[in-house]
Amino acid sequence: MNTQTAIPARFNGPPTSGNGGYSCGLLAAHVSGCACVRLHVPPPLDTPLHIKQTGDGAALYDGDTLVGTAAASALELAAPAAPSLTEAEAAMQRFPCYEDHIFPTCFVCGPNRPAHDGLGLFPGPVAGRNVYACIWQPAPDLLDDEQNIRPEFLWAALDCPGYFAAMGDELRPALLGELVGELHTSVAGGQPLIVYAWPLGADGRKFYAGTAVATNDGRIVASAKSTWIILKA
Repeated sequence: MNTQTAIPARFNGPPTSGNGGYSCGLLAAHVSGCACVRLHVPPPLDTPLHIKQTGDGAALYDGDTLVGTAAASALELAAPAAPSLTEAEAAMQRFPCYEDHIFPTCFVCGPNRPAHDGLGLFPGPVAGRNVYACIWQPAPDLLDDEQNIRPEFLWAALDCPGYFAAMGDELRPALLGELVGELHTSVAGGQPLIVYAWPLGADGRKFYAGTAVATNDGRIVASAKSTWIILKA
């Protein structure tokens, strides 16, 4: 069975391609439970795409070009305790890319978006911990009819904070290669959430991070492990 879809230009990461987390969320919607989503090429914007069901997974195509694949998976991730709202708010003041951002209009973490147009996730280092964190106040247009955050936007929130944690003090151009994510419960809008990430090591050009979304009482509602690929010069 094929499903038609498209990634609106609003949901960009780099200027001409889809945000990695949002794009992964489109594919993950066709997998039951935890999903491992791999992006094979940058997802095009405002382009007719089709999703083909593949057993317990799905594949995203732009014509004959394979854009991404998703498969049922298991997430082995030991998440540290969530920072408090106060800690996350203070960490946002240390976000390293308010002035110098490689993709300043990124839907998730771009500081040059119009107000309330992007997610506005600006993670910075938490004092005394090897964790990056920020506060997320989901906008009303990100909610479904039951006033819960739509799954693709939770997947988007699990994306960019992992980049900053994986890179640490040496930010290098990189793109999301794979996201293994799990949404643990539906998440009501109208509340501030804590998005935080921590490094999980590196292997050559691949850097890894864990990311979680938590409520203000520290309950984790979504989590993921991300793989980042350093771009060649």
